[in-house]
This record gives sequence, structure tokens and C-alpha cells, in this order.
Amino acid sequence: MKSYLTPAELQAALVLRDLSDPAQGPHAMSLLLTDVITALERLWGIGVETHRLSPLVATADNYDRLGYSPDDVTRDSRYSRHVSPTVMLRSHTSAGVPALLDSLGQEMGHYDRLHALPGLVYRRDSIDRTHVGAPHQVDLWRLKARGLLGSGELDRMMAAVVEAVLPAAQYPDVQWRAVPARHHYTDTGRQLDVLVSQPDGSREWLELAECGLVAAQVLRSSGLDPRRWAGLALGLGLDRALMLRKGIRDIRLLRSENPGIQAQLLDLDPYRPVSVMPEVRRDLSLVLASAAEADVELLGDRARTALGADAEVLAALEVQAVTPAAGLPPAAVERLRLAPDQVNVLLRLVLQPLDRTLTDGEANLLRDRVYLALHRGRVPELISR
Repeated sequence: MKSYLTPAELQAALVLRDLSDPAQGPHAMSLLLTDVITALERLWGIGVETHRLSPLVATADNYDRLGYSPDDVTRDSRYSRHVSPTVMLRSHTSAGVPALLDSLGQEMGHYDRLHALPGLVYRRDSIDRTHVGAPHQVDLWRLKARGLLGSGELDRMMAAVVEAVLPAAQYPDVQWRAVPARHHYTDTGRQLDVLVSQPDGSREWLELAECGLVAAQVLRSSGLDPRRWAGLALGLGLDRALMLRKGIRDIRLLRSENPGIQAQLLDLDPYRPVSVMPEVRRDLSLVLASAAEADVELLGDRARTALGADAEVLAALEVQAVTPAAGLPPAAVERLRLAPDQVNVLLRLVLQPLDRTLTDGEANLLRDRVYLALHRGRVPELISR
């Protein structure tokens, strides 16, 4: 099922600053992107082209031409942001690849080049300290005619990206691994994980990138003969990469307007924690139409929309419990006026501004705005009035 963005929602998405683009102002993310591209340029000694494309793409380029099936769940408006039946805000920077491949149809001689496609992507995502609805990504595709590219080159590519993001000179204990993964537009797919240290001293594997050999059907869809053409494709989440590089634990800090934080986002030196404001928790008892509607990504997106400019205050949204009407005491069903097919959802909001302390009154108002946007019951329970 598809629903479409309103003009206001589309405008808000299009004016969001791309932190990876130096033309929109200096930021550590653009520095890290440069390091990654430079590392691959030096590894292979080939030319590089960077493509900064419009985030509005043909739905076919975002899905069909990259091998997604017509019934793939990610097409649903619960996960993607559609503008019309044929146009959407890209859900990955790979959406720019089909047009890139189309442009290579006239290349008849030797060809070997790295193409970088960075920018914002738009998803309906959960709300926590490592996810946002518009993260940054870069697709790195090495495309070669009259030559082979295999698993050995893919391994070298992964090693170079890890070294660029987490240089051994600064992170001598860094480890990485590549585990098999399935992607629609690659063969021999891999998920690239890095082993990182947590504040409590424990070590944890975290995903850094996805990669693989460019699938033959993707080349054929642009008229490129896979017997002549080959490619390597790697998608890197730039927010996660920058957070690992600087030791940042909360993704919201990357867009902070706090001067003490902003000054630290002009270089790639380790982050020095700035005084953190106390968090405020508010629990909500919601009535929803069904258990399927209690999807943390769907609820998170609705909460962000309801809060608008105040959405940055919402540090986390957590579903605590989902209970059908039949599973509740009769008194609770009566109090909520719950229909037999509805569910009761206990939801926790974690509110934490990055630059000030939130008053109880402000927290209650924010809680009620989210409640009114999510609650589907007949009896509202507001606390700010």
C-alpha cells in the first residue's frame, strides 16, 4: 500500500542539509567521505567521479532496475517515502546507479573508474540513538570494461574502507569480518562488520557496509554485456561510520546546534563529551487498530511528523507491550472503550534535548502531541491539561 507525502513533508525533506556535501558547509562527515574515496583511489590508481544527484528518483530506478521484486515489502509506504505513483525520495543512493550505467553504453574501449554517489536517503525508521529518518549514505561502484573484478578485489576494497574509517594508527585493535549477505543487485554479497569497544569495556560487532560483485542482470538492464563489463559495489552508512570514527554515541549530535558540539564536528578527532542534559521518560497507553500497526518504525515516523521541529528532542521511542482486547481485564477494556479487534500498546518516549533541560510541563506537552498523533481510541488520556 502506498501513501504520498504532502507538499509540506516533501519540502521539509528537500531542505534538510546534506552533511556530506562540503558545498553546504564544513562538517566532519564530508572529511570522512573524502578519506574513504581517496583511499580507494590510491588502492587502485584509477579515476574517480562523484555524483551528487537529486534525491527525487523514479520508483523504477530505486527498485525495479536494481532487481527488487514487484511485491518487495520495502516498497510499502511504511518503509519508503513516495511522492507519486512513479516518483519517490530515494531510499538508498543506489537509486542513482541505473542512470549511471545507462551512460556507459557508448564506452567501447578500456574503462576502469570509481563512481561515488553520496547523499541523504529517506526512510521510515525507528527512533533511537543510532537511527534517524534521513541518514547519509554513499554508494561506491568500481566499473570496469575489458577486465575482471573478483572476490579478491572485493576483499581489498573492504580492507581499504575499514582503514579509512578506523585507521590502524588510531585504532590499533580494530578488527573486521565479512559475512555472506544477499542483496538484490550484487552477487557474492557481503556484510562488512567491525569489532568496536563499548564504554563498559565490552566488544561488539557492528555493521559498517554492504558490498558485492555487481550482478549480471543489473548490467544487462542498462545494455552492458556482463561478459565485457564487471563491477564492485559497496554501500556505506556515513552516519554510523562517523560515529565510530569519533566515538559519538548519539546520532542526533551530528546535527547539534550546541557550539561546543558543533566545533568538534569540523574535524575527525575523537569526540570529547559535552555535558548531557537529563532525559525525561513518558509512558503512553495507546489504542491501535491492530498489532500490525504497533510497528516501531511506523510509530516513530508518525511521532516525528507530529513533533515537527521538536522531533530532535525525542531520543527514543520504545514499544513496551502489545495486548489484544481479549488479553486485558474487563475493567481496562471498559476504561479504554476498546473494540474487540483493537489492541492496547504501551509505549515509552525518552525525551532529551541536547542543549537544555526539559521542564515537566514541556515534556507533558510533547507527550500529548505524540499521543494525539498515534492514539486510535475513543477516549483520549491527556496529561498537559
